[in-house]
Amino acid sequence: MIHKSTIDAVFDTARLEEVIGDFVQLKKAGSNFKGLSPFSDEKTPSFMVSPVKQIWKDFSSGKGGNVVAFLMEHEHFTYPEAIKYLAKKYNIEIEETAQTDEQKQQADDRESMFLVSEFANTYFQNSLHKTEQGKAIGLSYFKERGFTEETIKKFGLGYSPDTWDAFTATAIKKGYQLEYLEKTGLTIVKEEKQFDRFKGRVMFPIQSMSGRVLGFGGRILTNEKKAAKYLNSPESDIYHKSKVLYGIYHAKQSIAKEDNCFLVEGYTDVIQFHQTGVHNVVSSSGTALTPDQIRLISRLTKNVTVLFDSDAAGMRASIRGIDLILEQGMNVKVCSFPEGEDPDSFAKENTLAELTLYLEENAQDFISFKASLLQKESKNDPIKKAELIRDMVTSIAKIPDVIKREIYVRECSRIMDISEEVLFNTLAQIRSADTKEQRKQQKQEKKALEVVSTNTVATPKVDEQYELERKIIEILLLYGQREEEFEDLVLKENDEGELVLEPEIHTTKVFEKIYLDLQEDEIEFTNDSFKDIYSVLIEKLQQDEDFKVDSFIHHISPEIASEITAILMNEERYALHRWHDKEIHVKQKEYTISQYVSDIILNLRRFLIAQKVEELSQDVKAHQTDDHQESIQDIMDYLSLKKILSEKLNRVV
Repeated sequence: MIHKSTIDAVFDTARLEEVIGDFVQLKKAGSNFKGLSPFSDEKTPSFMVSPVKQIWKDFSSGKGGNVVAFLMEHEHFTYPEAIKYLAKKYNIEIEETAQTDEQKQQADDRESMFLVSEFANTYFQNSLHKTEQGKAIGLSYFKERGFTEETIKKFGLGYSPDTWDAFTATAIKKGYQLEYLEKTGLTIVKEEKQFDRFKGRVMFPIQSMSGRVLGFGGRILTNEKKAAKYLNSPESDIYHKSKVLYGIYHAKQSIAKEDNCFLVEGYTDVIQFHQTGVHNVVSSSGTALTPDQIRLISRLTKNVTVLFDSDAAGMRASIRGIDLILEQGMNVKVCSFPEGEDPDSFAKENTLAELTLYLEENAQDFISFKASLLQKESKNDPIKKAELIRDMVTSIAKIPDVIKREIYVRECSRIMDISEEVLFNTLAQIRSADTKEQRKQQKQEKKALEVVSTNTVATPKVDEQYELERKIIEILLLYGQREEEFEDLVLKENDEGELVLEPEIHTTKVFEKIYLDLQEDEIEFTNDSFKDIYSVLIEKLQQDEDFKVDSFIHHISPEIASEITAILMNEERYALHRWHDKEIHVKQKEYTISQYVSDIILNLRRFLIAQKVEELSQDVKAHQTDDHQESIQDIMDYLSLKKILSEKLNRVV
């Protein structure tokens, strides 16, 4: 268990915008920051971070919370792991109390797999640096590749002994269960036998954006014909190769800072670039590039430069990846290396200045690159040239932005010496065919849904009481401890015997005003979540004169914290005048806080009176033969009160 003093120190020190900035590219938006959702596929930013309140809200997925909630959602950390991650980031010493055996057993399968992976990472590194076999074979190999001791340690490179079960036997002896060794793919189990998957290989740990070890890549050092040169961990609950980029943990800050990401093919390409001084580089780890991997980059930058070997096979594979990047609305440049060179060898043989200059001078936009590459193949063959042009226009058609498409069409026209009109017509045909295919697919999906249900769903009405209760919670959070001068309306009879509201002015705190008014009218929240939050809030505001929202959120349950975040961040997304669209008329906050609070309470009273009138009216209709003179009089009194409240709110009844 982590001691409370450590948790308090973490929350006092951690800056939400800095932590999230490691995972998402944030841009200033007024007093807040905006970025693309890391939880869904979107083109328009709907992810908001409030540095003042130290909370975030993702409007596309509905998720939100504080800094720990983000790490738990994004990295699937447990609460203690999130605290430890932040403590490490901000150099805070962790004070822990001992865990019982029962607490240790409570870790779920996924967490057990992470623990096994972390142990394996430590084991392989120890094997590389502290065993004779590891030094002679593994360390020698890495040093031959030109990697320094510092680089080897930074990337956690290791060695798996060339023995059938050296790792498995050690892990079991240390208390790690065979079930999780098998689930992570570190151990292969066949009947009664268990043996190491990565036997005799140098090891490359594959890390998440936050640095957790998800899986491994292993390279064999012998010339066995039947064995694969590179072997990756199999798919598991913690490792999905299509969603991971090698080197992203070490590259994320540099990618955001440089606003560009270099994309290479292999592990050693990443490491060699990093060692030379170019840190904004990642690899798809030898697998075909996927949309999920591209979206991972898009959270940090919209600019990708694809780097690859000069061999034809590598170039064609990269061209396929370019179309995927374009589809995501990103900007693509392409750079190849001289014949016989790859990113690894070129970075090894050149200084940082030489490498940087080469990349700047040789990176081309994808149209120029595609033209130069495919023109070599088509030569003077008109049919092949026509196929080449169509291929280029097909790539342009993938671009979502209309202006970018037009610019690239004009560029293609210039390079290929063909009229823009022909290219625009071809582009229209390709996009039309794609649109028809999409419509056909949508039609099929719609038809499938109609088979499931033919019932039409009515547009939900705005729940006025829900909105007003939500607004009261927001007021308590933002202004609860503020002292204001309130004009209370007291119901009195005038000389003519009519009910009128007369003003009485007094000074009190906002939370006391709300609490007493709701108590006086015996108003209870109808929404269970708001009821819980209201109860906790009032208690906290009564106890703590120095109440602060960010501190409050850190010390309540995740469920209540999430709901509070949604309430506070909703105010950032929608202007208050949108309330008029919902027929809830609240004055702007430029008015005094006291007026704002009073209007909310008056609105709630008016709504509840209208609700009561409706109930009594229904009761009168249902019992027309009975003597219901008393109910009619109640209705008249309520309508009279409603009229007074409406006048106070400048409303027409």
